[in-house]
Amino acid sequence: MKLTKRFIISSTLAILLAIFLSFYQLPYYIYKPGEADELNPIVEVEGAFPSKGDMHLVTVKGGPATPIQFLMAKIIPHQEVMPIEQVIPKEISDEEYFHAQLLMMENSQEASIMVAYEEADKEIDIEYDGIYVVSVMENMPADGILEPGDRIVGVDDTEIKEADDLIRYIEKKQVDDKLTLDIIREDKSLTKDVELEQLSEEGKIGIGIKLVTDRHVNVTPKVNFSSGNIGGPSAGLMFALEIYDQLTEEDLTGGLNIAGTGEIDYEGNVHRIGGVDKKVIAAHRKGCDIFFAANENGKKDSNYAVAKQTAEEIDTDMKIIPVDTFEEALTYLKELEK
Repeated sequence: MKLTKRFIISSTLAILLAIFLSFYQLPYYIYKPGEADELNPIVEVEGAFPSKGDMHLVTVKGGPATPIQFLMAKIIPHQEVMPIEQVIPKEISDEEYFHAQLLMMENSQEASIMVAYEEADKEIDIEYDGIYVVSVMENMPADGILEPGDRIVGVDDTEIKEADDLIRYIEKKQVDDKLTLDIIREDKSLTKDVELEQLSEEGKIGIGIKLVTDRHVNVTPKVNFSSGNIGGPSAGLMFALEIYDQLTEEDLTGGLNIAGTGEIDYEGNVHRIGGVDKKVIAAHRKGCDIFFAANENGKKDSNYAVAKQTAEEIDTDMKIIPVDTFEEALTYLKELEK
């Protein structure tokens, strides 16, 4: 076959167009249903009691959009397109964002351990090591003074053990007051001065940082997590249920596949998370029987309301259960007919 100049040019342009459509990254981020992974291999309590069924951690897949992915996300239900700056602010690098997600996952695991071990009446010991700076907001007082990864251990000669200590301290201050922060950066002790500014129209003051408490929870029996690169706080409720199930002789699962989502705090309250519709779809595809979602005290557009609507749209037999606390989820599972 004789190749003409026109054919060669047309073929080259077609290849270049295909490459552009498939690989060029647009300034958008796409979220879609992820996976519903069994938690038993991820959470391991020493001397765990076995269960016939499984608890599941449900994820959302996300990534930068190519032109083809952008067009498909506009057509396929339950795929969400967001401007990338709403996902990863310009002042935060991809590495800082990823690190922040892992820190939130670590915090979630610690909260779930606390809640589950306390409920199971097991031994817990907590060591506080200050608070980690997750990110620094651009053009805010801390910009250029603090860095992601800094550990704040004191303010104005007062020891800081957890994030709430600093938040409560700042609430008593006024705009233009100066804070002297004791920090640890790369194993070096430093002192930094930062002035407080008004951060919102509601009058909230601060220095423009996001932070998490650096604590170590020591428990007996020991528990280990193998969550890999999964980030964010939304697995808290399911971690707590899985840990409690392994700690106690009663089989909470009753042979069922149980999924759910919701950030959990140290008091056992279950909080709203993003992408619940996508997580319902992931759990349905896995064949789960039950899905827990944050009820948000009956709020109209709660995670539970969105999850229930999504379940109806995809015509699943999976039961959607509203919960505001770990206790409510635990009670529901204990009262299941087994």
